[in-house]
Amino acid sequence: RIVGLGYNGFPRGCSDDILPWARSNDAANQLHNKYLFVCHAEVNAIMNKGSANLQGTTLYVALFPCQNCAKVIIQAGIRKVIYMNDQYHDTDGCRASRAMFRLANVEMQRYVPRMHSLTLDF
Repeated sequence: RIVGLGYNGFPRGCSDDILPWARSNDAANQLHNKYLFVCHAEVNAIMNKGSANLQGTTLYVALFPCQNCAKVIIQAGIRKVIYMNDQYHDTDGCRASRAMFRLANVEMQRYVPRMHSLTLDF
């Protein structure tokens, strides 16, 4: 049963037309890039859960969670994270996520699809 859905986006009430969607690593222009403003899909899914209790649930995500999302996942009581891509595996953030998940007994599992692609034709 699906209890919450989420995708990357700005916080409620913060217009997509005003805040930046740029991906700049320019330290002098941090307020002009999305990273300071966007809520990750994991956090949005947890916040959009309605009244459902997340204790012992499984979270399905496209990317392995960052350290900030890992903290929220653990606090929500989620027990298993299934992810498709671990492209940031060697970053300190993902190392921290794995360490916290291990300490909190959150199972991590990579999902490997059986098919390379799926096309829906309407």
